[in-house]
Amino acid sequence: MMAAKEIRRVVTGHDRSGKAVVLSDGAPPHVTRPPGQPGLAFHELWNTAQTPVTLGFDEPEPTDRHRDTAPPRGGTVIRIVDIPPEGPDGPGFDKAQAEEIFGAVGLAENAEHTIPGRHPLMHRTESVDYGIVLEGEIVLLLDEAEVPLGPGDVVVQRGTIHAWANRSDAPCRIAFVLTDARFDPDLAQAQAAHDAALKAGR
Repeated sequence: MMAAKEIRRVVTGHDRSGKAVVLSDGAPPHVTRPPGQPGLAFHELWNTAQTPVTLGFDEPEPTDRHRDTAPPRGGTVIRIVDIPPEGPDGPGFDKAQAEEIFGAVGLAENAEHTIPGRHPLMHRTESVDYGIVLEGEIVLLLDEAEVPLGPGDVVVQRGTIHAWANRSDAPCRIAFVLTDARFDPDLAQAQAAHDAALKAGR
């Protein structure tokens, strides 16, 4: 299996005269590799804490302060995720390992969203996410729907419970841009009822 290409991040800014310059060029400073699923990697590229963003001369490295999956309240995240092959039957780990993975990427509360018989990493975030498949193949799993995706395909994920299943024999690399959102109260109520019914059916 060929190793994935190293990710290069170029960050631009301004010098004190206002001239556009390169501030950094190289590997992203933070890559989260949750234990329990070798090959799974979250390459944190950038995030913003609010919209609109105030642009100035000096900005501390934003991935030093935020590496959770969901974006900061009012903010955004861009990351690249490598998802290893899991085989046709999904990943071979139990609920405790799923909880460990969720905890490593700031999704601990999602451990209760698992749908019996579905992928153990079903989750949702209160965000609108743009996912662009860069390399490999992946299957988007919703409650019942399954959508096969390949390079160049784009998913607009609107706060739905979902998981990513790599049923191929090669890693899949996806770029994600997440933007903070709020659930409409009626939708939030329906989601709570949905989750309670799943929990009761276990």
